[in-house]
Amino acid sequence: MKVKLILLPAMLMATLAACKRNGQSDGLPAGNMNSEESFFASMQSNRQWPSYRGYFACGYLDHAQLPDSFNVSTGYNVKWETEIPGLGLSCPVVWDDRVYVTTAISEQDREGFLTGMYGNIEPVSDSSEHSWRLYCLGKKDGKIIWERELHRGIPSVRRHPKSSHATTTAATDGKHVVVFLGSEGLYCYSVDGKLLWKRDFGLIMSAWNVVETAEWEFASSPVIFRDRVIIQADALNTAFVAVLDLHSGETIWRQERDEIPGWCTPNIYFEGKHARVVVNGYQHRGGYDLKTGEAIWSMSGGGDIPIPTPVVWKDLIFFNSAHGRHFPIMAIRNNASGRIPYPENDSVLSEQIAWFHDRGGAYMSSVLVYDSLLYRLRWNGNLTCFDAADGEVVYQQTVSPTSFIASPVASDNRIYMVSESGTVFIAKTGREYKLLTELSLGDISLVTPAITEGMIIFRTARKLIAVSDDIP
Repeated sequence: MKVKLILLPAMLMATLAACKRNGQSDGLPAGNMNSEESFFASMQSNRQWPSYRGYFACGYLDHAQLPDSFNVSTGYNVKWETEIPGLGLSCPVVWDDRVYVTTAISEQDREGFLTGMYGNIEPVSDSSEHSWRLYCLGKKDGKIIWERELHRGIPSVRRHPKSSHATTTAATDGKHVVVFLGSEGLYCYSVDGKLLWKRDFGLIMSAWNVVETAEWEFASSPVIFRDRVIIQADALNTAFVAVLDLHSGETIWRQERDEIPGWCTPNIYFEGKHARVVVNGYQHRGGYDLKTGEAIWSMSGGGDIPIPTPVVWKDLIFFNSAHGRHFPIMAIRNNASGRIPYPENDSVLSEQIAWFHDRGGAYMSSVLVYDSLLYRLRWNGNLTCFDAADGEVVYQQTVSPTSFIASPVASDNRIYMVSESGTVFIAKTGREYKLLTELSLGDISLVTPAITEGMIIFRTARKLIAVSDDIP
């Protein structure tokens, strides 16, 4: 499903609490606005959640002052609830007093989402006309400020029963809102709802390469970094990563990829003064130069249906995946270059790999790094905590014997994990697992929540739910 991230000159005031605590690095000389210290110091005052899992997909925002408890049935600590028509697995994103979310509406697609752990690969059979829409809501009251129809037509690619035709998360920098719908196009709107530009990349056949009739729809979200839009599209008929001009939509560079279908969202990391694009994949996970598109490093192997987003912490880039023979989780050094061989075992590693576990990855969830600990949540509810620096397993715990699709997020020493059944498990961060509470959303939920100042926003099958103790 996948966020997602953004940072333009306008965004350089963004949340130290969102990523500095983890020491994520811009890597440029001190005193330069692009340097590690000054860049993240400038993020202190801007409390945004502008893309999938927040800035750099780091998945947390500290000092958000979220309530300890809520009750959707009684309305306790529920700031607002707003119904969103249609089906969508895109995450809400937040900038200042506005929330953005997408959906796809069809009068005939009645199947909804099929939850639980199963191996069904058949897509939903629906050839009805859909309306893809972008909603802008007020953060304070949840009222819809504006909505725009992005596209209308019969979907080019069918969806998985656990997916939707609006799975990609929008990205915003407070001036632009970018949405990538795969075969249905890439769109850029102003925050007031004006269409600024759109791009058509043709058919992007997001289907399983082993059974090509298993169409599962597109799921890679765009990334905004400074004045660039980064997109990744790995499909049956095409595979590429591209960087576009945020203001015009023109292609700056595009690199074709020797890759099988994946559902990953790209990210940004730094090596010295140089910003890099990093992508997950099976035949080609690796880094590209942001300016030129030059491939910096690559590795093949691992889970053969790549979904999770790479996550960056200090000088390490974390990847995980799980399907087929391998279930790897690994930490690649940010100065990696060239072709890196896939490790034969956990102990014989290239010097460019900090640590590696061949059976430690997750199928769908992206990892969370918080206070030097890495948390990996699997579909079956298994939570493993690793030491982020060396990969040592700190603990393993079954959160609940149910299914999880949403990635974990955190705030103020608490991890939020949302099961498909709509139960929110809140656990204390640290080297020992401690479950603090379980709370119900009253509906199924397959979406990673968004954290913003004083509020956490959940998406269920039917609505957005804003939880806050700031209620008059």
